[in-house]
Amino acid sequence: MQPKEFKNRAELLDFLDEKARDLRKKVIELAAVATGGHMGGSFSMMDIIVALYYHVLRIDPKNPSWPERDRFVLSKGHGAIGYIPILADLGFFPGEWLSTFNKLDSPFGMHPDMHKIPGVEMSTGSLGHGLSIGVGMALSARLDKRSYRIFVLMGDGELDEGMVWEAAMAASHFKLGNMVAIIDRNFFSLDGATEEIMALEPLRERWESFGWKVYDIDGHDMASLIDTFDGLEPAEGRVPQLVIARTVKGKGVDFMENNPIYHYTMLDTKTAKDACDSIDRTCPAGRVK
Repeated sequence: MQPKEFKNRAELLDFLDEKARDLRKKVIELAAVATGGHMGGSFSMMDIIVALYYHVLRIDPKNPSWPERDRFVLSKGHGAIGYIPILADLGFFPGEWLSTFNKLDSPFGMHPDMHKIPGVEMSTGSLGHGLSIGVGMALSARLDKRSYRIFVLMGDGELDEGMVWEAAMAASHFKLGNMVAIIDRNFFSLDGATEEIMALEPLRERWESFGWKVYDIDGHDMASLIDTFDGLEPAEGRVPQLVIARTVKGKGVDFMENNPIYHYTMLDTKTAKDACDSIDRTCPAGRVK
């Protein structure tokens, strides 16, 4: 896919911020179609995934199986309602398909299915497996002498799974410099605050002790996101890389932010409108026109 060209950095940032705002509103729309959805975690990861898909990933929506494409694994598969609209917007499949979201016989459920949705690299849902899948993909790329990268987006709550740390050790052991993991660090899991359920901090030091190069950034600062992704070490490197993206669960809708009851919810018509209005206030249109 030919990357969209921008006159300058401000125009790029403006484009990405507006995409993230519009896609948050699309999540509200799809949740109405599906009669519910995982909104809190979809909104916390939105800026990250927009930066990846509209600026970073080497992909071709017209050729989803292109061998040289970068691979993306949404390990926090319950965020599908925030992920699938991006694939539609990029042209992996017609946007009209989304009108069936979460309906009987639809390709779209609350978790992504690689066998039904063009552009999805791996079916996910059970938490804690994505990084191990990514390690396998990274090893495969090395064996095939391919130069693509593997990006895995995890929720912070799934770091409670031991398999994540086995994968972290393996990536370091096999010197997988083509491996980029991202943690959506919104400080909440389904059951409450991560630091009360199973403390994760000091997160940076823990990953560094496993042999990863770590970047610790604001996951809603688009400039910081693209600077970090643009500055990653080459895929031919020998050290796996991790981006801790510090985010806010429910980001963009003021009454959802840091409120765990919106992990999964259904909105009535008025509340859905209030949410969209809040997105317009909280994530205003950009500066460049």
